[in-house]
Amino acid sequence: MDISLILKIALIGMLTAIANMLLKKANKEDIATLVSIAGLILCLVLVVDMVVQLFDTIQSLFDFSI
Repeated sequence: MDISLILKIALIGMLTAIANMLLKKANKEDIATLVSIAGLILCLVLVVDMVVQLFDTIQSLFDFSI
């Protein structure tokens, strides 16, 4: 794992927070909620990808055959 994943998640969080604040100021609370959920889903996809890579590494390390 390198630092790029952490930076990507931080950037997504900052952009989501800025978009959320701007949309709430414009009285678009429903769209702000959708933007927040989209940012959360995007971060979860990044983390799930890393977990899958971890499981693949563990499987190859112990030579499990499924």
